Amino acid sequence: MSRLIALALTSALLSGCATQTPVADKGVEQEAASKAEQAATVPEKPFPADSLYDLLVAEFALRRQAYDVTLDMYLKQAPVLRDPGISAHTTHLAQFLQRPEAALQSAQLWVELEPDNAEANSTMASLLAQQGRPLDALPYLVMVEQQAGTANFPMLFSGYPQLNEQQRMELVQDIDKLAAQYPQNTQLMLTQALFHTENKQYDQALEELRAVLELEPEQPQALLLEARILMEQKAKNPFARLQRALEEHPDDSRLRLQYARMLATTDMAAAREQFEILSAQAPQDSDLIFSLALINREMGDSAAARKYLQQTIALGQRRNEAYYYLGRIAEDDSNPEEAVTAYMQVGIGPEYLAANTRIGLILAGQGELERSHAWFEQQRENIPPLREQLYGLEVDILTRANATQEAEQVLDQALKEMPGSVSLRYARAMLREQQDDLVAMEKDLRAILATDPNNTTALNALGYTLADRTTRYAEAQALVARALELQPGEPAIMDSMGWVLFRTGQYDEAVAYLTRAYAQFPDPEVAAHLGEVLWVKGDQEGAIAVWRAALARDAQHPVLLETLHRLGVELPPALPVEVPPAIPLEAPPAMPLEVPPAQPQS
Repeated sequence: MSRLIALALTSALLSGCATQTPVADKGVEQEAASKAEQAATVPEKPFPADSLYDLLVAEFALRRQAYDVTLDMYLKQAPVLRDPGISAHTTHLAQFLQRPEAALQSAQLWVELEPDNAEANSTMASLLAQQGRPLDALPYLVMVEQQAGTANFPMLFSGYPQLNEQQRMELVQDIDKLAAQYPQNTQLMLTQALFHTENKQYDQALEELRAVLELEPEQPQALLLEARILMEQKAKNPFARLQRALEEHPDDSRLRLQYARMLATTDMAAAREQFEILSAQAPQDSDLIFSLALINREMGDSAAARKYLQQTIALGQRRNEAYYYLGRIAEDDSNPEEAVTAYMQVGIGPEYLAANTRIGLILAGQGELERSHAWFEQQRENIPPLREQLYGLEVDILTRANATQEAEQVLDQALKEMPGSVSLRYARAMLREQQDDLVAMEKDLRAILATDPNNTTALNALGYTLADRTTRYAEAQALVARALELQPGEPAIMDSMGWVLFRTGQYDEAVAYLTRAYAQFPDPEVAAHLGEVLWVKGDQEGAIAVWRAALARDAQHPVLLETLHRLGVELPPALPVEVPPAIPLEAPPAMPLEVPPAQPQS
């Protein structure tokens, strides 16, 4: 069989799979046939007859879009056939399927077979850079530069922040040597600037960026990085050069998009203006329209935000997100029924559970518990795979609404249907503890431990409760000690151990555990425990310091307030402390500078 016939078995997908989505069967067949027609012009190369079966399996799997099977067959045959074309296609398919280890394995063989191939070396470098191994990637990029002069050196930055100090120094030195060897290489200059920016050596970075821009005045990464540094330095107009570039090239949508994202961190109105320009240039781009919706909501313009969300829905894109934010806007405008209607349009996806949480909270807040329960029953019937999560969600909503009796009824129903659900049984145990039904709580936790003796959550919960609510201290300590043995260093379990030791009068040991727990997890409940032990030991100054810090984080935490009340402690007034403003729950996410992607050349 000819070399090309073997390749034709997968070429339809593999020729561009690093960046494309899966093609339909018809397209696969057409392109495979097209490649096969060229077979006569390609030199034949014999290969082991035993490989034929695996290649045929790969072909039929490809036709059925079972791409994992195709990849597995080619991973098996690539080292046998040692054909650079097959290795290249195997690498591309592994990248397409997001199997980095398989991609790296096949790329290594590809480079071995074609050591001077620029694409093979560039692909190998990109895979190593993506795995946080820039030092290993660098030699392959050097080969690309020697062979083609197109090495994407800035891709190395993706792994730079994760390196230790010695590795960073070594990489910087290697790049500096290359920059001296290739003094006009703007990609190396940009890489140096990225490293210096990460190290907050802004003056050096700006000097390197200006050198880049002298050679390539419109180099987009250099323009964006310069603006970012100038923003950090609080320059008067950090975007001057960037704005000039956009004036000269108003249709450069990629550069404008990055500019708009940077503006979104400092000037929302200016960001909106740029997104409006982008949307006018691409009126069918639902991502831009959706971004405008979020920006307008952030700026308080509900009418504009609603209009853009409705446009997004009309385009048939991002429907779940759009309906979710229509619900949020309706809540912002105090229209709960409109919000519920919008949330009910959200289908399966990342926003589904969040939308159902909002539905439950709104209905429970209005006292419509029966309507809420009917909605969740319908969802559980319609979407069986989410049944357990939806039960847990409804119980959480009812608990927040202090409808504990209804919550327990839902849990009883859920556990009749799913008696093996650990999460639901644990939830019922915690609810019963809140209702002071310790016998029923222990029964549920013991049931979990009967099937999973090493369940640290159940061990810790039962041990802590026995220490806190009973005098069964020996049992409590054994349970918590077992949990700590299974999960050493876990702050919640160390807090429980500290509390057990306190209840048995071992104050110094208790302080040691609670101090470690609080250092790792400064939660008000841990602070309440640590403060109480210090108070009982006579270290009132230390206790007050711990409690005051915890109150600054949560002045209404029930366990903390109960502890202070029970001990009869009234904290003396403290000097005013400036507390940083809270970050809005739905602030637009930070939009970092776009670093050149580590992609293979093709």
